[in-house]
Amino acid sequence: MTSPGAPAVSGVRTSAVWPVLVGVGVLAGLIAAWIGALALADALTATGLPNPGPITTYGLPFVRAAGEIAAVVAVGAFLFAAFLVPPQANGVLDVSGYRALRLGSAASAVWTVCAALLVPLTVSDVSGQPLLDHLSPTDVWSVASLIDTAGAWRWTAILAAAVTIASLPVLRWGWTPVLLAGSMLTLVPLALTGHSSAGGAHDLATNSLFIHLMAAALWAGGLLALLVHALRGQLGEHTALAARRFSAMALWCYVAMALSGVINALVRIQPADLVRTPYGLLVVAKMVALGLLGVLGWAQRRSGVAALQADPHARRPLIRLALGEAALFGATFGIAVGLGRTPPPPETRVPSATEVAIGYDFSGPPTVARVLFDWRFDLIFGTAAIIGAVVYLLAVRRLRKRGDAWPVGRTAAWLLGCATLLFTTSSGLGRYMPAMFSMHMIAHMLLSMLVPILLVLGAPVTLALRALPAAGRGAAPGPREWLLTALHSPVSKVLTQPVVATVLFVAGFYGLYFGGIFDAAVSNHAAHLLMNVHFLVSGYLFYWVVIGVDPTPRPIPHLAKMGMVFASLPLHAFFGVVMMGMQTVLGATFYRSLQLPWHTDLIGDQHLGGGIAWAAGEVPLVIVMLALLIQWRRSDQRTAKRLDRAADRDDNAELAAYNAMLAEMARRDKPAD
Repeated sequence: MTSPGAPAVSGVRTSAVWPVLVGVGVLAGLIAAWIGALALADALTATGLPNPGPITTYGLPFVRAAGEIAAVVAVGAFLFAAFLVPPQANGVLDVSGYRALRLGSAASAVWTVCAALLVPLTVSDVSGQPLLDHLSPTDVWSVASLIDTAGAWRWTAILAAAVTIASLPVLRWGWTPVLLAGSMLTLVPLALTGHSSAGGAHDLATNSLFIHLMAAALWAGGLLALLVHALRGQLGEHTALAARRFSAMALWCYVAMALSGVINALVRIQPADLVRTPYGLLVVAKMVALGLLGVLGWAQRRSGVAALQADPHARRPLIRLALGEAALFGATFGIAVGLGRTPPPPETRVPSATEVAIGYDFSGPPTVARVLFDWRFDLIFGTAAIIGAVVYLLAVRRLRKRGDAWPVGRTAAWLLGCATLLFTTSSGLGRYMPAMFSMHMIAHMLLSMLVPILLVLGAPVTLALRALPAAGRGAAPGPREWLLTALHSPVSKVLTQPVVATVLFVAGFYGLYFGGIFDAAVSNHAAHLLMNVHFLVSGYLFYWVVIGVDPTPRPIPHLAKMGMVFASLPLHAFFGVVMMGMQTVLGATFYRSLQLPWHTDLIGDQHLGGGIAWAAGEVPLVIVMLALLIQWRRSDQRTAKRLDRAADRDDNAELAAYNAMLAEMARRDKPAD
């Protein structure tokens, strides 16, 4: 709770919180509406649509920019409650966390309203019909499914409403990370629409925009939540701790935003277009704003955060710089929305059907050389593989610097798993994966079987628990305590239940390919990302329970683990056999639309994929059985050593008692003989 002796910040009133947040949203909306109005003529020329009227022209960019500010405020508020300030010892949120949670609920509600308004505004914009004259609310909501952008806003409104409702009864800390994840999920439809989701190289553009939005939401939202906390003066506790934690996170968010923003811009325009087209000038303006934000962030670390570490009540330097950052963030979001309303420079060449559908062309049919050396880096999974390997090595280095040993085999397994993930998603295999069912099935097998096995054998949770410092008695919980809480949470206990883990692992095969999901998802880049995530997560959960070195919330005996493996094998083999016998081509419409002259035997390629699925279980089975036998043997050795130590301590009392029992039984049986 707040110390009654803590002084309030001179000249700062709690009532300034809402005017500041509303002001940032209005600033973003006005700049977006102004840029959208300037770009209206070019946009109508490019699309050939009539003018939808002033309500749509000004209202759509204003509502979108203001709504995005509300979305990042929700993300930042839930982030603040989850990880920047500690809860009470009993797990109930403290005053600071509770106020941040309520701020997140209000911001999510505003985001819900804005997203719902953007459905009719988008329909009006795409159809060229004035909003009030020709469109009824009922028609608009039903027509939204026919327009990708309007459908995305409808999903955003549904997700934001779910987060709002779910946040209302929350009082304990354990649910705040879930709300944070949910609030970030509401931003996903934004990453899948607009300029980045169409045209050539849209795979790179979509992935880079996804990273850009997530990093921006964490950075801008965290800053606004920290500013609100500081403005509350003596009502805000733990300001120094929150500022220190946010400063460390903001640096990495800035790096991610800068790199992803550069990649996204280079995909859309040529360097010369930066100074000769309106779209390029807006990109330059956004780059300048990002550079200024970096300068203010550096100044914040040097003065605002440093002042708080010296005096926890010295909030004025942080507030002064944070207000400038908040205004600049509002302008940046307004420019970004205006950029989305501005037509990019036209393509200098006509893209092929393959490039329009997938984002790139192929040099020819897959060969060994092309699979091994024709790489196209996956910004999400490739980056995750590299970061995972680097973080793991840094943790091992920390252990060894303090004199602790870490098995070389675990390090080798983890690095090999990261390398396999990188190769599967970024090599020629990943390049051909969206265009051929057989290549997709090879990637599926690697992502759901080999990569999870190697990562699980690396024991990342055990390494993290040993490398991360403990918070100490009475101190605010840190990453190590968060990891322990997640490990023993009800969600973790459910997911690691043997039956649940097995069903998630096996049912994914049947539901995806035989339930019609693959046909509907094969042409969608976002669906491919979700499939890869499912393969990795379901495989990791299954093998964590079966052969994981890390502790699980539900430990099971080795015999039960072997039962899980042998129970899943027939189901996996049956899936491959059924796939080899199918005469219906999965994803036939999409594969034919690619117009690849060297890929015409679709049913033969699908049967090859079924054979790959049928044969792929052998190698993982060998690895799993070896790992289980080794673990079983080591467990028996540890048990024997424990019994030997106990016998040494009590002079074999247990054995002596057993021998005495046998002697007594023999003595009693002798007269009867």
